[in-house]
Amino acid sequence: MPLTASTSPVFPPRTSRRGLQGDPLKVKVNKLTSIKTQLPYSYYSLPFCPPKKIVDSAENLGEVLRGDRIENSPYVFKMREPHMCTILCRITLDAKTAKQFKEKIDDEYRVNMILDNLPLVVPVRRLDQDSSTVYQLGYHVGLKGQYSGSKEEKYFIHNHLAFTVKYHRDPQTDSARIVGFEVKPYSIKHEYEGKWNEKSRLTTCDPHNKRTVVNSNTPQEVEAKKEIIFTYDVEYQESDVKWASRWDAYLLMNDDQIHWFSIVNSLMIVLFLSGMVAMIMLRTLYRDISRYNELETQEEAQEETGWKLVHGDVFRPPSNSDLLCVYVGTGVQFLGMVLVTMIFAVFGFLSPSNRGGLMTAMLLLWVFMGIFAGYASARLYKMFKGAEWKKLAFRTACMFPGIVFAIFFILNAIIWGQKSSGAVPFGTMFALVLMWFGISVPLVFVGGYVGFKKPAIEDPVKTNKIPRQIPEQAWYMNPTFSILIGGILPFGAVFIELFFILTSIWLNQFYYIFGFLFLVFIILLITCAEITIVLCYFQLCSEDYLWWWRSYLTSGSSALYLFLYATFYFFTKLEITKLVSGLLYFGYMLIASYAFFVLTGTIGFYACFWFTRLIYSSVKID
Repeated sequence: MPLTASTSPVFPPRTSRRGLQGDPLKVKVNKLTSIKTQLPYSYYSLPFCPPKKIVDSAENLGEVLRGDRIENSPYVFKMREPHMCTILCRITLDAKTAKQFKEKIDDEYRVNMILDNLPLVVPVRRLDQDSSTVYQLGYHVGLKGQYSGSKEEKYFIHNHLAFTVKYHRDPQTDSARIVGFEVKPYSIKHEYEGKWNEKSRLTTCDPHNKRTVVNSNTPQEVEAKKEIIFTYDVEYQESDVKWASRWDAYLLMNDDQIHWFSIVNSLMIVLFLSGMVAMIMLRTLYRDISRYNELETQEEAQEETGWKLVHGDVFRPPSNSDLLCVYVGTGVQFLGMVLVTMIFAVFGFLSPSNRGGLMTAMLLLWVFMGIFAGYASARLYKMFKGAEWKKLAFRTACMFPGIVFAIFFILNAIIWGQKSSGAVPFGTMFALVLMWFGISVPLVFVGGYVGFKKPAIEDPVKTNKIPRQIPEQAWYMNPTFSILIGGILPFGAVFIELFFILTSIWLNQFYYIFGFLFLVFIILLITCAEITIVLCYFQLCSEDYLWWWRSYLTSGSSALYLFLYATFYFFTKLEITKLVSGLLYFGYMLIASYAFFVLTGTIGFYACFWFTRLIYSSVKID
């Protein structure tokens, strides 16, 4: 289980191809990305040098949803055969293409490339004491700057790429495996003698005259009617890094940002609080049950106060019980999906090297967990004396996915309007709907059928025919107040880890510390359960028996804090300025918060359900 930053995860490879000297290497291009806009674009949406024929690589479902568009490139690499100043192509900008480049430079877009399934990185040396190297995914399309003595801001393009391919050599077979793919981008205004033709030699970059590009002192400006010549170098470096460990440098790029002690400290505090809460509950309940069971006379029974008084109403079905069943079933489906995904991730099956694997796995698991959603909702529904299980099963299968799909569809329309590669194609959208109605809905019905056929759950005490009047409650037992208070502790258990998850999603970094995430998830389950039980106990002690919905909303309210934290993160950590990008951020965070609400609410509900059944079956009711 990878718990520390130094752990080397063992990931199932996509390819383990060994290369002999001179073997061709396929360099592929991926999407252009920007943390300022969050809108990916395909590489050839800009007039970069194309190959003779652009070929799309087959992408999995997760890659398509992430906006990955992997295509071939005109770059020619041969294993351990370096070459300098290779001319890729020459283009002349018109007003439209110059504007396109300027817009992408303004929005700080990065070019992403892939070699042997390794993403291209730019090594950046830190200026702090240890002078360590961190890696940034992809290189900037260009940069803005001023000529010396001028105040006018100009746009410059990175038109020369100095690639470094690192390899690990097998001394026995002399074959090599690629373990690193780095680049240093430069902007240089290339010059040549005479008129341009295919055999023209550059005077600014000529290996025969030992002239190479080492800086951007004479940069290439982006303006209409300007000529741009794209060139590249390829250098090969032998490395001691073994092929199995080649992802370590990418995964440790966060470096000092990850404050492990802070995470552990947070977990310890939550564990300590949970332990205290559990001890208080056990001691208090033990005393209560002992006292109630020692009551001998009817007079003493009439004088009793506390949670035993509401035994005739505590299992009365709540208002909107059908809706509660739907949400509980959906929460079970979500819990199953998250739990299985976490287990797979902890064992290294969902590595960053398997692009889109995490999202694909989550979607498939969600679909197949529908059977548990139907079963859980139908069992609860039958306990509430419901009869129309088919109607309930349909609502369980369609309500949460329907709301999420509606938000997703609107967001996708916005992305499509921006002509971004992040827009999910119609075919993929159809596949998602097919998975939903072709697999998930039938499985929910199967689960519902099985759940409804089982005998109904019996209440430990009988319910009175006439509802008991609830006395006036103290201000701190007000439902809204106690629900909002209940969400603080579960959110406190996850908010530090949440920072790293948001950073990986919105700042284009890898997240792989699934061991820690799994621990945080277990802490979340315990915290949701315990805080709901405590507040439910106080509620019953004050003779308020309407606990069904409140137990769900108490731990579910942590989703409100998650959304507020996401809003805080947006204004403090991100540089998003465009309205469309802001809508995308808040739209996706709304979906995440809604899912978190369903998950935590269900945990709180089941904890309270178990707790009330336990205490009311432990006392003698006359």
